[in-house]
Amino acid sequence: MVNVTYIDPAGEALTLGLPEGWSLMQGAVANGVDGIVGECGGSCVCATCHCYVEEARLADLSPASADELDLLDSLPEGRQANSRLACQIKASPAIEGLVVTVAPVQV
Repeated sequence: MVNVTYIDPAGEALTLGLPEGWSLMQGAVANGVDGIVGECGGSCVCATCHCYVEEARLADLSPASADELDLLDSLPEGRQANSRLACQIKASPAIEGLVVTVAPVQV
């Protein structure tokens, strides 16, 4: 299991143990994390799992794909440097202890 902490839009923190290979979106939806919707089921087409990754840990993640960046650029609130889609981040030992903040608005 890989421990990931989600901070929901109300500022509440929830640490979950995710199976390796699961996306952060899967873990959030399966455990009722407020603010992560995952309408597309992880297909990288809806942006309803937008989150902000702690900047010091961005290098621990695989780079965002062009499709993910295009989707993030289309968000009404705009993309921040640490914006990612939770469906595109896979649980692995490299992200143990990662903290992500759920975006306050999901498209």
